[in-house]
Amino acid sequence: MGELDRAGKRELRAGFLEQRRASTAPERERTGRALRDAVWEQPWMSTAGTVACYWSVGEEPDTHRLVTALWKRGVYVLLPVFLPGGELDWASYDGPDSLEEARYGLQEPTGHRYGVDALARVDLVVCPALAVDRRGVRLGRGAGCYDRALAHKGPHTPVVVPLHDGELVEELPSEEHDLPVDAVVTPEGLRVFDPGSPVWPVPPVQGRPRD
Repeated sequence: MGELDRAGKRELRAGFLEQRRASTAPERERTGRALRDAVWEQPWMSTAGTVACYWSVGEEPDTHRLVTALWKRGVYVLLPVFLPGGELDWASYDGPDSLEEARYGLQEPTGHRYGVDALARVDLVVCPALAVDRRGVRLGRGAGCYDRALAHKGPHTPVVVPLHDGELVEELPSEEHDLPVDAVVTPEGLRVFDPGSPVWPVPPVQGRPRD
């Protein structure tokens, strides 16, 4: 990717971040409810043992509902720990008291860490992004942490990204190392890019409009 393309990605990030700063708490909560419900209604989730997610902060779509619901149901939830070298370690969520403030305004789990390759052993990854296009290309914040983390996931593990309205777009610039995601959740529900992909244990239940 050339310098002009990188500059374009920076401009896109700035635009989506500005758009997010204008979002309201009810908008973030609406996406969070859609995420929880979309994951919850997948038939294979009844046997899922481990889900990797993240604890949303600021203007990000809310993930707290999903994390809490999974944890209360007995699903093992892993959350990321940002390492100085730019990789992600993963530790378990054991309730709100298991989180502590970390760099960049994040909340991170304090428990035992399972290594940078922990995504190789999970049933679902819920991954952050500023935007995703209709090919599954995601636009992150530019650090590359999740690109490196997703390289560890198993071939039959779906990756789902929660997005606000307006963040599923026609096309984003991409690089060779970019790994496409399998679905997004917007306030309208789950949008799957390739329902026949082998990452899905059974065909996924597509989304429907949410209140």
